[in-house]
Amino acid sequence: MYQQATSFIHSCYEELGKKDEETRRRLQQIQDEIGSTGTYEHTYEELEHGARMAWRHNNRCIGRLFWKTLHVMDRRDCNSAEGVFESLLEHIKYATNEGKIRPVISIYKAQKNGEDELRIWNHQLIRYAGYENNGEIIGDSASVEFTNICKHLGWKGKGTAFDILPLVIKIKDAEPELFEIPLEVVMQVDLEHPSIAQFKELRTRWYAVPIISDMCLEIGGIQYTAAPFNGWYMGTEIGARNLADEERYNLLPKISEIMNLDMTSKYSLWKDEALVQLNIAVLHSFHEKGVTIIDHHTAAHQFQRFEKKEIEQGRQLTGNWVWLIPPMSPATTHIYHKPYRNETISPNYFYQDRPYK
Repeated sequence: MYQQATSFIHSCYEELGKKDEETRRRLQQIQDEIGSTGTYEHTYEELEHGARMAWRHNNRCIGRLFWKTLHVMDRRDCNSAEGVFESLLEHIKYATNEGKIRPVISIYKAQKNGEDELRIWNHQLIRYAGYENNGEIIGDSASVEFTNICKHLGWKGKGTAFDILPLVIKIKDAEPELFEIPLEVVMQVDLEHPSIAQFKELRTRWYAVPIISDMCLEIGGIQYTAAPFNGWYMGTEIGARNLADEERYNLLPKISEIMNLDMTSKYSLWKDEALVQLNIAVLHSFHEKGVTIIDHHTAAHQFQRFEKKEIEQGRQLTGNWVWLIPPMSPATTHIYHKPYRNETISPNYFYQDRPYK
């Protein structure tokens, strides 16, 4: 742990412009703390910059240009599930910002002696439920398993395609607790198309803010197992994956029907045409409601600026090509045509085992 702390403190303090004497003094404090307690605590300044560095280092994210703007909420003093829930509602409200989305992370208690102090069971703070009935799925099929967990804990959804799942929070060895999210806190966007009037008949919507809540934030050897964070949506995340994938909402056949496309032959490229129109609807609807969203071409240009800045700072640029290319028209971006080193650098965000498995 001390070796990991040393590496982080040197990098962090150098980037913050601190003097060598201050770095040596802080490392001595950390060494003493680890010697007496087996661990150490970050200052808020270290926590803030470490979380931002983790965003900068995350190989799967195309939006890293804005890593310095991440707003860090220090929630390490939350001791109850109720307190965590209330702070998560504050996160949602602050991040939503009436549609002008702000990048935010809320960081809760770190692991102690290898044991989790807190886990949030949801994949995202806001997500739609999925119900399976006689082989038919209503809602988000990616949520079926977790929806069943929530029902086992006593939750009863309305059974619609867009029910907001409750939050499930577990403190140490206590039983998991379930909390309903007030609907007025969740901004949602009803989708319509600028020129296809029948698109409204699909009665499709999506939530404004993607807040990942099941990843572990690692900073200097310290594991924060509950650290939900968000940026804003790239349109293709919704229009080319969430609503388009056959394993999710599978809207392409329905869109093709209202567009009278020829679905009898793959040569007609009906899926491609429907996919483009679905993505146009997503971008149009978010813009009409004043909700921050970005198209994949702009996102790629921003990532190109990020690459240039990292090279100028003398930092190693890493990336996971498979995740960086957009799921629609990837060859139209520069990312498609160049390789990236998929090397993990700390601090970073890591996947964790699902706690309810």
